[in-house]
Amino acid sequence: MYRKPTIKMKTKQQAKTGSEKDCCPPEADELDKRPLEGPEADEELATLAKALAHTARIQILRLLVRRGTCICGEIVDELPLAQSTVSQHLKVMKDAGLIRGEVEGPRSCYCVEPRALRRLRMLISGL
Repeated sequence: MYRKPTIKMKTKQQAKTGSEKDCCPPEADELDKRPLEGPEADEELATLAKALAHTARIQILRLLVRRGTCICGEIVDELPLAQSTVSQHLKVMKDAGLIRGEVEGPRSCYCVEPRALRRLRMLISGL
């Protein structure tokens, strides 16, 4: 017997209160003590910069930062790009560790990885 999977959709109120499981963890206050210079830091900065080396990825990152919560299908609605193109950009950013994503049935939800964004800011300030 075939059963159709059920998809739990967040209501706006649940999204605000966080009563459903979010893909984004709360921002940790721990201090990043990794060096800002040297071969490892240079490689890390190059990887993060490469992940942002497209205007669509910059737009996606800004959208995620502005919203401050997980975004599930609205990313495609905000950009003048095909869904497959947006998905490819999200994959590049996720592989670099800039964003976090969670698949819930046919939906994927994304949010900024706060530690990676903070690290990127630190590496750039160290130039």
